[in-house]
Amino acid sequence: MNSSASISVVMPLYNNAKEVHRALRSVLDQSVFDFEVLVVNDGSTDGGDIVVRMINDKRIRIIDQNNKGVSAARNRGIAEAKGDLIAFLDADDEWKPDFLETIMRLYGNFTTCSVFATHYFYRDIDGTLRTPVLQRVPPGMWEGVLETYFETAAHSDPPLWSSAIAVKKAALLSAGGFPEGVSIGEDLLTWARLAVKFEIAYSKKQCAVFWLRAPLTGYPTRTPEIPDVVGEQLRELLAHVHADRKKDFFQYLSMWHRMRASMFVQLEDRTNAMVEVRKMARYSMTDPRVIVYFAAAAAPRLIRKFVLRFFTFVRMLYRTIRRR
Repeated sequence: MNSSASISVVMPLYNNAKEVHRALRSVLDQSVFDFEVLVVNDGSTDGGDIVVRMINDKRIRIIDQNNKGVSAARNRGIAEAKGDLIAFLDADDEWKPDFLETIMRLYGNFTTCSVFATHYFYRDIDGTLRTPVLQRVPPGMWEGVLETYFETAAHSDPPLWSSAIAVKKAALLSAGGFPEGVSIGEDLLTWARLAVKFEIAYSKKQCAVFWLRAPLTGYPTRTPEIPDVVGEQLRELLAHVHADRKKDFFQYLSMWHRMRASMFVQLEDRTNAMVEVRKMARYSMTDPRVIVYFAAAAAPRLIRKFVLRFFTFVRMLYRTIRRR
């Protein structure tokens, strides 16, 4: 493996006292040993920073700041990182022991790339491990350049995820880091900015675990932001998308508004749900899900719940079939 990059691991920490030891242990147990860990304590009040300080490892450095949000914490870590390559891990998730080894193999094998990522597992709240759906990529245990990022992201669970990715520091700075003041979709926007400008090396090997905080199809725990900063900035990216990938990017934009429409429908906000459905249709008129969400947004409450439950059942059935 031809690789000489120095690695910085950036971990934002905000009130994860119960999970941060597990996350850090998964970093320290990597098969690759040469790295630094920057834990950015974003104003924790539950003693999570104390848990970190009790771990005796010279590779760990803790940075304290007032609470500014996860994007600001990641950006602080990026600014202070000494490595050429920055890997991210949230304080309540974990890596498999070969995550960094896999990242460094991608780094050495795909020298034109600036983004390096692996597939991952979901761990449900009941402890069950599940494989996210990943479509429009080569079959088998594939590694290569992910040239179909926007197409894949529009038809799959997120192919890029904040605890299974590493990016060259220069590329992160060029893309402007993570958008601050955004609480939903800040990482999605960052990956889109990077995907427009840089090539992505990807491994389908599942090297990280996303510990779910709630069921994927459950009631929304947050309200979509208004104005839709992420949607607006995604539209601005359209001018920089290569002509032969604009169709995929339109589907990606439609996916973003579909997510927001689903949340508004479940929150009984019919007005904003219809706004999002119209935006879905603008970017992907032929997508049959436009009709489903239009019906869910426009129908009376009891019928709306039936439509959503039926659609959720079909989606979960599809996931089950995909895993077999």
